[in-house]
Amino acid sequence: MRVLSVIPPLTQLNTPYPSTAYLTGFLRSRGIDAVQEDLALALVLRLLSRDGLLAVRECISALPVAQRTPRVQAFDRAFDRYLATIDCAVAFLQGRDPSIGHRIAGRHFLPEGSRFESLDAYIDDEGGDPLAWAFGALGVQDRARHFATLYLDDVADVLREAIDPRFEFVRYAESLAQSQASFDPLAKALAAPLNLVDRTLHELAQAAVARHAPNIVLVSTPFPGNVYGAFRIAQAIKAHDPAIITVLGGGFVNTELRELSEPRVFDHFDYVTLDDGERPLLALLEHLKGQRPQDRLVRSFVRTAEGVRYVDAHEPDVPFAEAGTPTWDGLPLDHYLSLLDMLNPMHRLWSDARWNKLTVAHGCYWKKCSFCDVSLDYISRYEAVAAATLVDRIETIIAETGQTGFHFVDEAAPPKALKALVDELRKRQRSISWWGNIRFEKSFTPELCAELAGSGCIAVSGGLEVASDRLLKLMQKGVSVEQVARVTHAFTDAGILVHAYLMYGFPTQTVQDTVDALEYVRQLFAAGCIQSGFFHRFACTVHSPVGQHPERFGITLKPLPPVSFARNDVGFIDPTGVDHATLGIALNKALYNYMHGLGLDEDVRSWFSGRVPRTKVPRHFIARALESWV
Repeated sequence: MRVLSVIPPLTQLNTPYPSTAYLTGFLRSRGIDAVQEDLALALVLRLLSRDGLLAVRECISALPVAQRTPRVQAFDRAFDRYLATIDCAVAFLQGRDPSIGHRIAGRHFLPEGSRFESLDAYIDDEGGDPLAWAFGALGVQDRARHFATLYLDDVADVLREAIDPRFEFVRYAESLAQSQASFDPLAKALAAPLNLVDRTLHELAQAAVARHAPNIVLVSTPFPGNVYGAFRIAQAIKAHDPAIITVLGGGFVNTELRELSEPRVFDHFDYVTLDDGERPLLALLEHLKGQRPQDRLVRSFVRTAEGVRYVDAHEPDVPFAEAGTPTWDGLPLDHYLSLLDMLNPMHRLWSDARWNKLTVAHGCYWKKCSFCDVSLDYISRYEAVAAATLVDRIETIIAETGQTGFHFVDEAAPPKALKALVDELRKRQRSISWWGNIRFEKSFTPELCAELAGSGCIAVSGGLEVASDRLLKLMQKGVSVEQVARVTHAFTDAGILVHAYLMYGFPTQTVQDTVDALEYVRQLFAAGCIQSGFFHRFACTVHSPVGQHPERFGITLKPLPPVSFARNDVGFIDPTGVDHATLGIALNKALYNYMHGLGLDEDVRSWFSGRVPRTKVPRHFIARALESWV
């Protein structure tokens, strides 16, 4: 029995999403014939090619002139230049043709659409080189990668405006799935005639099935932006051979489909599994071999004559230490695109270069944050492994991929586990570079931060959330603003870049709280404690303490419609009545400038469009916190 695991469009283009690598590695460790394909990358590479652009041009030619947007018209006029440069630009971003970077950096080679207008924001007062601050005189390759990324973004804009309005390199058609109580919008989209993107994905899916001849296809859907592509893949597989078993799983399923009762889902997928896939897949394989009855499946939805049924034999999960080593065998590692869409050196890590993604531990050792889905397995079940096991996995992956860069994708890597990792790497004299998620624990002393840097740590990301001690306490975050300042400064002093996850719109957050939070953030940037950040709007989820006990947070949940498909985000009424949407525009504008070293001396009120109160935070709060640290 052969199992094919696929990555549906779209997640990221610089490195494969790790779910299929984990599943394939695990299944092979149990003697199961397992292979994998990244159909997300394959789709983008097919569209971003000479043949792909020719197909796009045909679609544009079929459009009435009145429906051709200014972007589409500009692309059409410059089509010959796009056709002559697309393969070169892609090969350059794949690292296969670095010499063309000199021509790209000169800005006379690639056609430039509306995405290049953003470069005007960087022009200095003397009218000099707009990007000299970011790349300097010798940054030809980085400069070229940024221009080539803008070029691909221009093409993506054309695809969206001329062919598929849902198209994005990330978050593709996510509105069809995210917290959609009804399957109707997705069903309507799936019943529509195939556009160029759909046809291309269908061809790629059927070619993968013909190439591997699997009995079972696992479709991993980590995000709402993968769901439409996942169903289109299943649709293509069933059209090719209805006997192939299709299984839907992944992060989206685990968070949003826990109340699934929609029979139409099973027109495309035979099974839907929840949480970690190892145990449900072993049970399913035994069932398909006739070794286990259907009512002994594990955490699986099936369709019966009576409707959708959830089956769970409550068998223990495969221990994290026995889950095996992920493998990237079968994925075209030299074809991923190293994009440079954000010039900030820390922020760019998410899309720049290929990283081996690995997990230090399963779940979260803290699991108390009130905004987090702490009731779900991927957070609540914490399991660590011995440092020797972790480094064994690292060495196996290096031997397979030839690459020594790792992104630890834990919810929060435990300080003790990282210290043990440092010691084991030193013992084996193994050199790697790595970065990952942490909590800003006081355990990260200057001494430990220096050791982490010596082991190859180049960056960390962690949650500051709303920079307010009152709200951090309400969140049960377990940190204070002073502690975050000291820990992040210790990382920076060790030469480790720091990214802060930031939040606004938390229950009972006032305008004053928001202004004060931005002042804390400004001071953290000015003091060199953090180099990058991202503000996201708080979303109340049904699996978080806020969603389960709203009264403790001073809010009232809005009534939910009947759910047969997806359920995760839930609306709520906050008695403060703050317009967080408007405030969010100012927060993101300020943060964008801070990440580029701009506006750090300005009063934070200048970022807001309307009148807001003066900050109550002492102007030198962070500096004094660092001075008093003993």
